[in-house]
Amino acid sequence: MSDTRLRNSASGESWRDGITMFEAENVQDWVGLSVVDPGENKIGTLETIYFDTASDLPVFGTVRVGILSGQKLLFVPLTGALVSPKHIKVAYEKKQVSKAPSIAVDGELDAASEPAIYAHYELPYETGSGGERRLGRR
Repeated sequence: MSDTRLRNSASGESWRDGITMFEAENVQDWVGLSVVDPGENKIGTLETIYFDTASDLPVFGTVRVGILSGQKLLFVPLTGALVSPKHIKVAYEKKQVSKAPSIAVDGELDAASEPAIYAHYELPYETGSGGERRLGRR
């Protein structure tokens, strides 16, 4: 059972705004995996992958948390994440992720909320050159 470090496919290093991004052939296969913090404390289940609209690389995931009627989706960066057959280990502590911006399970991320997600994790945020949004999902 080996882990795969998610990284920029060309160099494995940060290349845009100090954020390490990565390519993955089967990124949608991650949906449904448990998401754990560096101490392997379960945060929730990966629900959706959000891509950088400029690079088309996955940068954030949403994690389903809560009990039946109180479930929501929290945003967590995929920078530095490790993927194994059982889970995705993110680089952020459960406590920080639990306070992240969220949307309803059936909700949509509006463009005005994007800066708050980046700010929560102290990551730089810029819209595209034409003012277009930075995150999209498939």
